[in-house]
Amino acid sequence: MSNINDIAKQFVDYYYQAFDSDRRNLAPLYRPMSMMTWENSSLQGTEAIIEKLTSLPFQRVAHKVTTIDAQQSLPGVNAIIILVTGQLLVDEETKPQQFSQTFQLVEDNGFFVYNDIFRLNYA
Repeated sequence: MSNINDIAKQFVDYYYQAFDSDRRNLAPLYRPMSMMTWENSSLQGTEAIIEKLTSLPFQRVAHKVTTIDAQQSLPGVNAIIILVTGQLLVDEETKPQQFSQTFQLVEDNGFFVYNDIFRLNYA
C-alpha cells in the first residue's frame, strides 16, 4: 500500500473540497454497503448518504481541517481508518464550530468510504 498518510491527506483534501462546493459530488466515494452516522442519524447506502448530506440545513459551508490521523486497518484488506478534526463555518456564521469525522476507506478499484462518522464537538 502507498504511504497511508499521503492517501489520507489526498482523500481529506478532496472530500472537504467537494463537500464545500457541491455535496452531490461525494456520491462516487460511497457504495451501497457504505454506512454513515451523522450526529445521531444512521444511514446506509450511497443514495441515503447523499440525500442526508444535500438536505443539511445550510447553503454554504467551509471546512478547515486541523488534524488528520491515519492507520492501516482490517488485516488482509487494503483499508485505512482516518480521524479528522477541524472547524466549519456555515452560511453567515462568524464563529466556527468544532467537528470530528472518522472515515474507514476500503480499496476496491480505488478507495471508497465504508464507514463515515461525523460529530460536532460542543465545549
